[in-house]
Amino acid sequence: MKKRKQLFRRSRLFPMVLVSLLGCVLLFFYYINAQLMPTFMRYAEVETNKIASYVISKAITSRTSNVLDSNEVIESVGEGENQGLVDSKLNTEVITRIMAETQTLVQSHLEEAEKGNLDHLPKYEDIEYDEESMQRDGGIVFYVPIGLATGLPLLGNLGPKIPIRFHVIGNVQVNMEQEIQEFGINNAAVKYSVRTTVNVQIIVPFDSMSATVEQKIPVAITLLKGNVPYIYSSDASSTQPAIEVPLPATPPNSSTNAPSPTAPPASDNN
Repeated sequence: MKKRKQLFRRSRLFPMVLVSLLGCVLLFFYYINAQLMPTFMRYAEVETNKIASYVISKAITSRTSNVLDSNEVIESVGEGENQGLVDSKLNTEVITRIMAETQTLVQSHLEEAEKGNLDHLPKYEDIEYDEESMQRDGGIVFYVPIGLATGLPLLGNLGPKIPIRFHVIGNVQVNMEQEIQEFGINNAAVKYSVRTTVNVQIIVPFDSMSATVEQKIPVAITLLKGNVPYIYSSDASSTQPAIEVPLPATPPNSSTNAPSPTAPPASDNN
């Protein structure tokens, strides 16, 4: 009877121990996941930005096989009235064509990459692409070792590989930006660039996030030069001295302004 009771107690105790052990294991993995997930998400965002930027740059390079002439983008319209500064204007027709071509090429390259075309993707030693999953489910899928993603030097490239997938959300946005940088005396450099913006959805096991990838492509740079003033002060906040610089006058004409010679006095012969 006693042996039967002991066996009965052990049989009841074993499921409780097993459930407690499983609960501790689940809590341990939950704690590890909560501690490592922020680091892993930052790594996934960095790698996604790197891959998407490469695809965008390759799309732009495929269009600009030859460098555009700045005179095609920025046209001179003559000398203005502001200290001899040459006025210029932006050729909107050329800019509109560049923006449309850029948007179409970037969109098509990203779509091809999501379909599993590895020719549009960069080749990195620490990234392994899942071509089959990309062709089946879409999106750009790559694997990274958990030790590399979490930044644990003891693991390094060891440990299981974690899949990372990202999709492009919406259409590619293209905008024109202008930057003016002054240099020298009454000179300025004007740079026009096309900024490409792509919104992506990053998906990892048990979590996801949205990110924005931006790429800036210079289109044209021109220099604007004006006349150098007689007085120049590099400090705009200081009070300018009220000094008038006289210009050289025209030399007088000796034939018109010279006084007539005086006749010598008459001599006294007395």
